[in-house]
Amino acid sequence: MKRKYDLEERLIDFVLKIDEIIEQLPNTKLANHIAGQLIRSSTSPALNYGEAQSAESQKDFIHKMQVILKELRETRVCLKIIIKKPLLEDYILLPVLSENEELNAIFAQSIKTAKSNMTK
Repeated sequence: MKRKYDLEERLIDFVLKIDEIIEQLPNTKLANHIAGQLIRSSTSPALNYGEAQSAESQKDFIHKMQVILKELRETRVCLKIIIKKPLLEDYILLPVLSENEELNAIFAQSIKTAKSNMTK
């Protein structure tokens, strides 16, 4: 039975949404640079989430979750640059930016919870 809420699948879907954005970017120096950054920063959370699931300790788990949050924040900045330039229409970017914000909140809360569980 598939879980209703699967964070790994959500992160993979996020990567695919980012890919759709990357493929629509114009062929300019800035857009190509941002596209490269987006490829790295948006794929990293899904890959690191897989690693976090087999963390060797609570401290290792928190570290991996912090890496995920860092990469999601980098992705957010890239999306904001694309919006501010503007390299694409807002209607293409805003749903993905919203998903990014939700993922940021989920991982920030997970880190907070994991840290508080360490002190118990």
